[in-house]
Amino acid sequence: MSLPSDQTEKVAIVTGSSTGIGYATSLALARNGFHTYATVRNLGKAKAIEDVAKEEGLPIELMELDVDSDESVNNAIGKIHEKKKRIDVAVNNAGYALVGPLEDLSMEEIRAQFETNLFGALRVMKAVLPTMRENRSGTIVNITSMGGRVAIPLDPAYHGSKFGLEGISESMRYETEPFGIRVIAIEPGNIKSNFWTNLKIGNKASSPDSPYASMIGGLQKAAEKMAQDSLPPDEVAKVILAAVTSEKPLPRYTVGEDAAKTIQASKQMSDLDFQNIMRQRFFGQ
Repeated sequence: MSLPSDQTEKVAIVTGSSTGIGYATSLALARNGFHTYATVRNLGKAKAIEDVAKEEGLPIELMELDVDSDESVNNAIGKIHEKKKRIDVAVNNAGYALVGPLEDLSMEEIRAQFETNLFGALRVMKAVLPTMRENRSGTIVNITSMGGRVAIPLDPAYHGSKFGLEGISESMRYETEPFGIRVIAIEPGNIKSNFWTNLKIGNKASSPDSPYASMIGGLQKAAEKMAQDSLPPDEVAKVILAAVTSEKPLPRYTVGEDAAKTIQASKQMSDLDFQNIMRQRFFGQ
């Protein structure tokens, strides 16, 4: 797949590049001619992508970037702007899922979830927008997940952050379009990555004394089955690459048959009917 229009070297930045979707996306962009800044919070965990980049001679630069920090984000984006004078693609991928009923989650846990999943993406967008606007060109890709359109039980903080990112992305399209900037939402379903192993269960929610303990057990069983039926991260990377190299990309892309079917069912059914199906799926009720 070729680069868009002019042949000037395109520049991309991807957050959360050490594993999963971020890792696969960084490689896909670099293999297709983008000078890619693969950013990670801890450079010590970037050896895998560094080794592949060296072996294949890919235009990948590793960069430390913590989406939870204004200073870290601004420093990283500032260095890219100073060196390249352009940012053509920004992929907001860094994130994790916090599991637990609202009552059992502390405000600190909820704030941390929003800090990474929502405010982290906002920091990156605010940092790259001036450069994109000056160049009157650019694409922002927000990994919102199927969880930005449909909620499953016991993930209120996670879904709140992802629903929020969907809404922000939709609103931003109107304000950035006149400057040639595109905002795309990518909505993966179940993906074979470290997402499942990186799940964080709220401290109180993990206690057997929680009034929601039996529900947590049901969710864990359902999650294990979902993980078995998941797609590799490369499939998401392919969709992202196709979107950012398209002359007329769609506002959002759903990735995975499970995601497509679930979102479609939520549209076609009444809210009550859909809730009953989800209750049966996760709790057998």
